[in-house]
Amino acid sequence: MLPFETHDVLNQTPPFGDVNLVATNQALLYALKANGVDPEAEGLIAFGAAWGSAERIDLGRLANANPPLLRTHDARGYRIDAVEFHSAYHVLMRASMEDGLHASTWDEPNSGHAHVARAARIYTASGVESGHICPITMTHASVAALAAAPNHLAEWLPKIRSRSYDSRFIPFWEKAAVTLGMGMTEKQGGTDVRANTTRADPKTGDEYALTGHKWFLSAPMCDAFLVLAQAPGGLTCFLLPRFRPDGSLNTLRLQRLKDKLGNHSNASSEVEFHDAFAWRIGEEGRGVRTIIEMVQLTRLDCAVASAGLVRMGLALAIHHARHRSVFQKKLIDQPAMRMVLADLALESEAMTALALRAARSFDLQPMDEHEASYARLVTPAAKFGICKAAPRLLYEAMECLGGNGYVEEIALPRLYREAPVNAIWEGSGNVIALDILRAETREPEVATAVLERLMAEIRDLPGASDAARDLVMALHSADAEARARFIAERLFLLAATAALARSAPPEIVESYALTRLASPARMIGANDLGPAVNPLLERAFVAI
Repeated sequence: MLPFETHDVLNQTPPFGDVNLVATNQALLYALKANGVDPEAEGLIAFGAAWGSAERIDLGRLANANPPLLRTHDARGYRIDAVEFHSAYHVLMRASMEDGLHASTWDEPNSGHAHVARAARIYTASGVESGHICPITMTHASVAALAAAPNHLAEWLPKIRSRSYDSRFIPFWEKAAVTLGMGMTEKQGGTDVRANTTRADPKTGDEYALTGHKWFLSAPMCDAFLVLAQAPGGLTCFLLPRFRPDGSLNTLRLQRLKDKLGNHSNASSEVEFHDAFAWRIGEEGRGVRTIIEMVQLTRLDCAVASAGLVRMGLALAIHHARHRSVFQKKLIDQPAMRMVLADLALESEAMTALALRAARSFDLQPMDEHEASYARLVTPAAKFGICKAAPRLLYEAMECLGGNGYVEEIALPRLYREAPVNAIWEGSGNVIALDILRAETREPEVATAVLERLMAEIRDLPGASDAARDLVMALHSADAEARARFIAERLFLLAATAALARSAPPEIVESYALTRLASPARMIGANDLGPAVNPLLERAFVAI
């Protein structure tokens, strides 16, 4: 012992790392199998080992401790509007793109379960470092919007599909691979994109000049952005590259980077366009319809990523509880702590099951109209329920560690700060709830078919029939819009119960139905989980 040391530290938790985040996650493994995916055959076991390594986990810390920097001008005074990222961010981007998180569902031939396998990767990587997933998600989703302009899709898709990562700030046609972003909201409108004032002046063919601004332009070092602007024919979607076709820098003037609560590794910016070059995507006046195909995919990723954040929070809480002793007994053996951890595990299992079930509907929708209906209706409900619950659940995980969970050396504060963004991005709570309400009223036969299919899977579970009845009554009530959040929550809970019933033991499914459907959920640790406590903890223990 050195002279200044006063005692031996015997009761601290060892570092969390070198854990296979897929092979040891029973909830994920069972959900994958329930949705037709063999984790070993899909390379997910190797993926889990790579992303659970101590080195990869520390890269997540470094990327957030060293946020991106804006460089508006070079040393000679010329505008460059560039953003510089820490090397850890680039390593994470390279790893994610090599594994196809940005494009695997667009591969040909398609395995038939590409969305589920990709969702498992997004879920796992998000728990390690979620900020870099933003450009990964937008690049993946951009293909759905570009489909409205087949000539541009044909030019961009090969570089989107590339498994390399090319961070060079040069014209896209000189690069081996590209990333794409999105910019919709403006200062005066926010969610109401029809209030956008950015002007699009026609030039030649599908070429336009855009003048205006965007209040949020995330990942501004992407090679191009899908944006909305007012053309002569109305609100229209455009593809705006960082470089003009002649190789000169396009006139995107980055005003500043947002100082955000979390998501620190990822740059989000305010931007002005000064006669910026852009190509029209789709018809004039159909901008929302064009870009909504992209939004549906990004909403799925929001739900999947938030489920991954919660899973990582649970894993850290259990890791601590297994190693920390209090009053001569491990925390994991303390009855009150067991209830908290089991309740967190129950929420995490349901989120995991629903996230992958929603991804499965995207795989099946081209050949199954019911699955297409499920994707349209349940995806926003999954985003609503999972993303809004994540901050609350991550706080509970943080509290399991006490003061240790509140300091930055542990990942939980970062996970907690990260959690709110997915609930806000691509439609905050009211927006999503109203979207669900509009979908249910616009296509009542679709809503009825989806609800009937869900009920066929869970009708005999406690509270299921009453929850479905309450949803339908609220939907047809005179104040349905005021009850939009109630409707969204009911749909989320029914869908989560049905998804859980596909992959979890009966006692866990019964416990979820009793404590979430039959009666309103109490705070974490206060729900009577009955005989499900031990199975939940046994399945969760293997996460370490």
